[in-house]
Amino acid sequence: MMRSLYSGVSGLRTHQLRMDVIGDNIANVNTVGFKRSTVTFKDVFYQTMRGGAGGATGGPGGTNPQQIGLGVTLNSIDVIHTQGAAASTGNGTDLMIQGDGFFQVKDTKGTIYFTRAGNFHFDSIGNLVTPDGLIVQGTKGNINIGTNVTSYSIDKYGNVYVNGSQVDQIQLARFPNPSGLEKIGSNLYALAAAAGTKTTGVAGDTNFPNTTIIPSALEMSNVDLAQEFTDMIITERGFQANARTITTSDQMLQELVNLKR
Repeated sequence: MMRSLYSGVSGLRTHQLRMDVIGDNIANVNTVGFKRSTVTFKDVFYQTMRGGAGGATGGPGGTNPQQIGLGVTLNSIDVIHTQGAAASTGNGTDLMIQGDGFFQVKDTKGTIYFTRAGNFHFDSIGNLVTPDGLIVQGTKGNINIGTNVTSYSIDKYGNVYVNGSQVDQIQLARFPNPSGLEKIGSNLYALAAAAGTKTTGVAGDTNFPNTTIIPSALEMSNVDLAQEFTDMIITERGFQANARTITTSDQMLQELVNLKR
């Protein structure tokens, strides 16, 4: 069987995967705090028809190896953590991180997750929570303002004030490799070994010197539709070219079948 058939099939599979990632990026173009992903390919392996040889003084010259590639496979799917655009909401509990870092939120089991989506609100007992009820973490633990509140505010350093007095400060986390975090849906990331050791702090301290928190605003998706549509066209053409490779290989095999008639 012709090797080009298998190479073409591997090309179809990998381009389908790339299209899946592009489709997810486009679907989340208006998702708060979403970070786009990119796909890279790599060649699989090679069948060596003849090895190479070095040249010899006064003898024959060197020869290069003769190898035939056997297709392509997925190399990586990387999350791009560039800053998204700011969208003003007028809601005092909506928060946007300008710079590095993630908000930390805790579920009912005590597991900490990380997010760039700051669309928070205060629940019935005064906890600052996500739309799914996960509690935002401060330097003192769960951020809670109680129920006897006449006024509250959050400043650019994440300080939370109730009735004019500071009650807590929003704690941030960062990682050497944020792309190593695992996406689990609902705008959340789970800790993974690939991300490296977590560093915590607050906006403006030595761990986050260039980071501020913008109240009454949200960070929008960093998806660039122009880039995604361009990648979509390139992916479509790559898929078509690999499909043509399979069609042409099939036609060549058909010619072999028809040699004896």
